Amino acid sequence: MGEVIQMHFTTVDYVIFALLLVASAGIGLFYAFSGGRQRTTQEFLMADRSMSCLPVSLSLLATFQSAVAILGAPSEVYTFGTQYWFLGCSYFLGLLIPAHVFIPVFYRLRLSSAYEYLELRFNKTVRICGTVTFIFQMVIYMGVVLYAPALALNAVTGFDLWGAVLAMGLVCTLYTALGGLKAVIWTDVFQTVVMFAGQLAVIVVGANQAGGIAEVWRKAVNGSRIAGLDLNPDPLERHTFWTLGVGGVFLMLALYGVNQAQVQRYLSSRSEKEAVMSCYVVFPCQQIVLCLGCMMGLVMFARYGEDSPLDKGYVKTNDQMVLYFVMDVFKDLPGLAGLFVACLFSGALSTISSAFNSLATVTMEDLIKPHFPNMTEAKATLLSKGLALVYGLVCLAMAYLASIMGSVLQAAFSIFGMVGGPLLGLFCLGMFFPWANPTGAVVGLVAGLAMAFWIGIGNFVMRMSAASTVSPLNTTTLPLLDNMTTTVMTTLVSATTAKPRPTGVEALYSLSYMWYSAHNSTTVVVVGLIVSLLTGPMKEKELTPGTVYPVLGTLLFFLPERYREKLCCVTPLAQKPKEILAQPYLMAKKDSNGTAYCKEDTVTEDKEAESDRAETEEEDLETRIALPSCQLTAHMVQETAL
Repeated sequence: MGEVIQMHFTTVDYVIFALLLVASAGIGLFYAFSGGRQRTTQEFLMADRSMSCLPVSLSLLATFQSAVAILGAPSEVYTFGTQYWFLGCSYFLGLLIPAHVFIPVFYRLRLSSAYEYLELRFNKTVRICGTVTFIFQMVIYMGVVLYAPALALNAVTGFDLWGAVLAMGLVCTLYTALGGLKAVIWTDVFQTVVMFAGQLAVIVVGANQAGGIAEVWRKAVNGSRIAGLDLNPDPLERHTFWTLGVGGVFLMLALYGVNQAQVQRYLSSRSEKEAVMSCYVVFPCQQIVLCLGCMMGLVMFARYGEDSPLDKGYVKTNDQMVLYFVMDVFKDLPGLAGLFVACLFSGALSTISSAFNSLATVTMEDLIKPHFPNMTEAKATLLSKGLALVYGLVCLAMAYLASIMGSVLQAAFSIFGMVGGPLLGLFCLGMFFPWANPTGAVVGLVAGLAMAFWIGIGNFVMRMSAASTVSPLNTTTLPLLDNMTTTVMTTLVSATTAKPRPTGVEALYSLSYMWYSAHNSTTVVVVGLIVSLLTGPMKEKELTPGTVYPVLGTLLFFLPERYREKLCCVTPLAQKPKEILAQPYLMAKKDSNGTAYCKEDTVTEDKEAESDRAETEEEDLETRIALPSCQLTAHMVQETAL
């Protein structure tokens, strides 16, 4: 075994890396001193709800594609083959359902925070539970996503570890705190382009050095790295078509359906149609990103074969293998290594800045505004900027904790991954099951989190004890499939070896990490429904209009009417009386936290009353012309089939 080999950056590499940081900071400063200059919470947190489809979709993609994914996907394919590519099958439903179920409900309610929905649907307690859970997972994750790429870079190139961490953390904090969501989205667009360029450069140069794409493919086939369709239904198998293609759908829903960082981008779109289109545009982009990751893994295999730098001891973990490969491929091409490192740190910057902005939003909208309904706009905006700044400093503190936690770093990743599923379950409980009540929601969330931690910690302890009795764990960093919501188990999955199938509780601990989100969200829904039925299900008249997606009445058409009535499934919301339909959802929000969010809320009560009383088609048309877009959306929401 050789010693860990360090390669070094040239001056050109350092210049390219510095340019990335300067350009990102520049975009933030531009939005801080142009346009509305981030003087309102609407502009700072929601980009004035003025974004078009393309920047929103590229920002959605960048948030998804973190540094851990850029490092993890190629090493996964290098080690285990292309089975991982079947994750792409889950993208279809994982984006179609948010586009046509979650986005219409959230957008028409004119929310700022996804967790406002939980108060409209249940009550304030459920909203605070959801918010606190989200803050917990994001704070744990931020430090890790900042520290992991810096550590890999330091190990391979000797690049100063804390220099990299501080540069990233401070630049990120600067442009997020100054430029708001607009700056975050436009820097994401720039960083996405850098990510594509960096990965493409590695694939083109690496494949050329290996003798061309045909030679890369031939070596991959000979080395059994091209995987066929594995239809094994066993949920304990790490990667099969079912775990990736079906379990992956729940991972995608947890990210693209209900996660604040992504929901905030949909809500910043200038129209619901643009928000839905951004979901559609992300789909092909994600497939390209997945293919780039897989191709990079195959090019690595063509270069090293079974004789990996990890086995030779040139690097210590799979995390570092991709960077070692990049430095190796580009050793005679100054500047390109710097481009890839810029690509890597772009992934980290886009993820962290999204985290800062979404954390500032939920803290402001869910924890502060409800208690200070009369806060002035100037004060609220200043406080939002302060929150983004504070979360930036918390991120640096978490990076320091990540550095001293050692193997507990694995547990931190696991803990983060355990939270996405239960939150997805909580939103599904509210959106699809009209009889679910607040008690059921809280008990369901607690049960889902308890189950998640039980399996996650049990899995961790079982693997650690197995590793200590047999041999040191062959650490494998898996790609971050769902990096804002479900961080997959880093360094927890050892290379698969022939061993007896686990039974009993060990089988539960051995569940494929791809099923975690599905398992935990189902737990929340099942427990929540049982508790709701036992404690008195909600009646249809108690529901805030527009908070339930009307699908259950259609699915349960075969039940007798009296049972359907008990389950609030008799009348789909789209067929309710006109007076209820015309009631603006903004008013429900105003009642719940005392603050109006849309600029057009200055409309007089007389006009609102007039729109509520409109009965004929002609009067309705006049009302639509008179109402500003914010309330027009609320007025029309049920006339458009969800």
